[in-house]
Amino acid sequence: MGRGVSEFKASKVSIFILSLRYRLSLLWRYCSSSSCISNLLPIMGQKGSKDRLSKQDLDFLKTSTRYDENTIKEWYKGFKCDCPDGKLTPDSFMQIYSKCFPSGNANEFCDHVFRTFDTDKNGFIDFKEFLLAIDVTSSGCPEEKLNWAFSMYDVDGNGHIDLAEMTKIVKSIYNMMGPNQVNMDNFETPEARAEGIFKRMDVNADGRVTRQEFVRCCLEDQKLIELLTPRAS
Repeated sequence: MGRGVSEFKASKVSIFILSLRYRLSLLWRYCSSSSCISNLLPIMGQKGSKDRLSKQDLDFLKTSTRYDENTIKEWYKGFKCDCPDGKLTPDSFMQIYSKCFPSGNANEFCDHVFRTFDTDKNGFIDFKEFLLAIDVTSSGCPEEKLNWAFSMYDVDGNGHIDLAEMTKIVKSIYNMMGPNQVNMDNFETPEARAEGIFKRMDVNADGRVTRQEFVRCCLEDQKLIELLTPRAS
């Protein structure tokens, strides 16, 4: 017997979230998961949507992303199947994301990722926000990916990262992966790791890291890439 509609939808959204998790885990290594996206396209949009993307939005996305018209339309079909009202909500996002990390608590990290996707801060992710984020995290150059990551670490959006914000993100990653899944390396706690990262970035010791410092330091210091990406045990 065929799968129910709700199960079919959940499977497609799960694929998107798993793909997102993969891209985030490789963000600091500047890897592109365009092949992963290519594999997703035949799956997303299998169930057609009567709604069409407006010409204005289509033109905007053609200009603002690296996707052509057909690819954008395919993504839109899949997005509308999973989110018929055109809104990916925090609860839906978190419910699926949490399934990717059964041994940990992904709620807090999921909040940070959702916040970074939701650029207009209206409480949901629309299709334009969705595709813009997918484009940057999968196909962007190293600077673009790091700028996107900076927005996630800059929790209060004031244009710089302080130690408290760095600690908050690092702790959320540890919580997401679970206590038995993280290789602590030389750090006994996530707080110690966050402090180690922050000291390497805060070159002038003014207690904050700007966007420019964040991007430059990550590009120039390979050790930072390793510190920002806790490895599974």
